[in-house]
Amino acid sequence: MTGPGDPVAAKAALRARLLARRIGRPEAERAAAAAAVAAVLVRRLAGAGTVAAFVPDPTEPGHGRLPAAYAELGARVLLPVIPAQGRELGWAEHTGRFVPGRFGLLQPDGPWLDTTAIGTADVVIVPALAVDRAGIRLGRGGGYYDRALPHARPDAVLVALVFDDEVVDELPAEAHDRPVDAIVTPSGWRELPGRSP
Repeated sequence: MTGPGDPVAAKAALRARLLARRIGRPEAERAAAAAAVAAVLVRRLAGAGTVAAFVPDPTEPGHGRLPAAYAELGARVLLPVIPAQGRELGWAEHTGRFVPGRFGLLQPDGPWLDTTAIGTADVVIVPALAVDRAGIRLGRGGGYYDRALPHARPDAVLVALVFDDEVVDELPAEAHDRPVDAIVTPSGWRELPGRSP
């Protein structure tokens, strides 16, 4: 899915297409995907001490099921807090209570932790619009996770959450892109060759 030229422009074009496709997904497909990815994550993350995750919006896989399903893990769950200004994610522990945050996204209603709190996570689940077979993820373009992931431990397992048709052969990449170790789709958990989750 790459071509010659500017990776920033290529990413922008891909984002527009992928977002349009997500918006057009039938509600029944989204609900089935949410149940499937929640089951996969709960099964595969058993034993994790701390998980950094996110609250899926209505277009993302897992919406309506995550992060509530993580309660079954018995793990400490960190969720992102988008500051009123700037692009550095803060974090807060998942307590089951949410408030609307920046961009209308839900965030935990609890004490905020700083940007480095992600460094305590054994597993970091990141949103994506697509992921390629080398682990390069395409986000929404705000750069929040590009700024957050350098604070993650080098041995933390990075997991991208996407729909099955959003796993592609290749995506445009930039020097700051940190590959993920695994992909979770409604079909299951995929470990990526050459990565070591």
